[in-house]
Amino acid sequence: MVDITKLRDIAKEVISRDDVRQVIGYRPGTYGFRARPAFVLEPADADELIFSPACINNLATYIVIEEKLPVPRGQEPDSRKVAVMVKGCDSRAIIQQLEEKAYDRDHVLVLGIPCEGVVDMDKVNARFPNVDKGDIALEGDKFVISFNGTKEEVAKDELLADKCKRCRYPTPLVSDEMLGDEVERFADDDFSDVEVLEKKSRDEKWAYWEEKFSRCARCYACRNACPMCYCEDCVLTRLEPMWMRRSVDISENTAYHIARAYHLAGRCIQCGACEQACPMDIPLMDLNRKFYKDVRELFDYEPGTDAEQPPLLSTFSVDDREDFIL
Repeated sequence: MVDITKLRDIAKEVISRDDVRQVIGYRPGTYGFRARPAFVLEPADADELIFSPACINNLATYIVIEEKLPVPRGQEPDSRKVAVMVKGCDSRAIIQQLEEKAYDRDHVLVLGIPCEGVVDMDKVNARFPNVDKGDIALEGDKFVISFNGTKEEVAKDELLADKCKRCRYPTPLVSDEMLGDEVERFADDDFSDVEVLEKKSRDEKWAYWEEKFSRCARCYACRNACPMCYCEDCVLTRLEPMWMRRSVDISENTAYHIARAYHLAGRCIQCGACEQACPMDIPLMDLNRKFYKDVRELFDYEPGTDAEQPPLLSTFSVDDREDFIL
C-alpha cells in the first residue's frame, strides 16, 4: 500500500507550488469505516490525508464539477492547476475527460496511487454493523478491520469490491507523480456477469429491470457521483423543454436510466461510482457493463485508456462493422 508519510510530504510540496491551487485527496470519514474527499488548500491540511481500502470515491469527479464563479472586473480567473489523487480506475476518468476536451492537460496535476483493491462498503457494514468509528487496512490477502479497541481479519475476497476482482488497470494509466509501486493486474474481465443477463428471455429481462428501476427515488446520486456526467445542463432534468417528467414511477425511471446509460456508451470507465452512491441498491453497473461489452466487441474501443484517441462517438471508421445495423 501507499506510504502515508510520503503521500503527505508530496502533497505539502505540491500545494506549496505557485502553480497549484488545491490538492484533492482523502481523509478519515466522520462515521463508520468510510473515508471522505479532502480539499487541501494549505500545507498544514495535508497532515490529514490518508489512503486505505476505504477510499472508494472517484476524485476525478471534482475536477469537472468545480463551480466557475464570475470574475470581478479587472481580475483574471484562477488558472492554477488542480492536483488530484487517483487510483487506476479513477485515472481512466481523467483520460476520458481529456479525450473529450473537458479541460487541458496542464490544468490538472495527477498523483497516481497504485491500488491493491478497495472494499465494498455495503459488505463491510453488513459484516460489522453499527460501528461508530473504525479503520480498514490491507495486509497481504486479508483486510484488517479495527474498531472499539479490537481487530479482526477477513479474507480479502470476502469484502473486496466486485469491480476490483476484474480490474485490469490497478496502476494509474496517467500520472505526473506515482505515490507507490506498480501493481499487477488482478484478472482479465470475461464479462461473465453480463452474459448471465444476456441469456435471459425478453420477459425475464423486463421483470428484472422493472423490479430494480421501481426502487429508484430519482435522487440523482448516480449522476452526481459519475465522473463522466459533467454536462452543465442535463437534458434529463431540463424543465423547458421537458424531455421527461420528474415522476417517480416505473416509466419515467426506466426512461431516465436507459437514457443515462446510452449517454455513457463508450464513455463509462467502470469505476462503479454510480452504483456505490445509489441509496436504493440498484445494480447500475449491470446496465453500464452491457454497453461497455458491446462497445468493445463492436468497435474494439475501450474508454479511458488513451488520451490521444478521439471519443468513440465523435468519429467513425470505414472498417466499422455494419451487420448489426437494421
